[in-house]
Amino acid sequence: MKLLDNLKYTKTHEWIKIENGIAIEGITDFAQSELSDIAFVELPQVDKQVKAGDVIGTIEAVKAVSDLVAGLSGEIVEVNNALNNSPSKINEDPYNEGWIVKIKPSDLSELDKLMDSKEYEKFCEENHH
Repeated sequence: MKLLDNLKYTKTHEWIKIENGIAIEGITDFAQSELSDIAFVELPQVDKQVKAGDVIGTIEAVKAVSDLVAGLSGEIVEVNNALNNSPSKINEDPYNEGWIVKIKPSDLSELDKLMDSKEYEKFCEENHH
């Protein structure tokens, strides 16, 4: 399981990275490996207001369908349209080309409720063995 130390992680297996005040979100390496071959991503609507914990899209794989959950509250400002034609980017590179959504956060203190890489790794070990 590949984890990056500069990210925050949710209990629903999304990662969050803040760049220039914008939260970039995708699913973790653990999540993409559990889902296996991702076939389709339902992306949320740009300009939509979301709350942390809201289901904002779905990820369909050969094995299962999984909800995409907003890690932070705010406004969706961009989606990764490249995933429409190449959803496998999430499998190949979940932390870079496989990003899914960008959110302009309304409350950055919500980051404090998320896990760092060590906490997330422990969470995965405790809940998936």
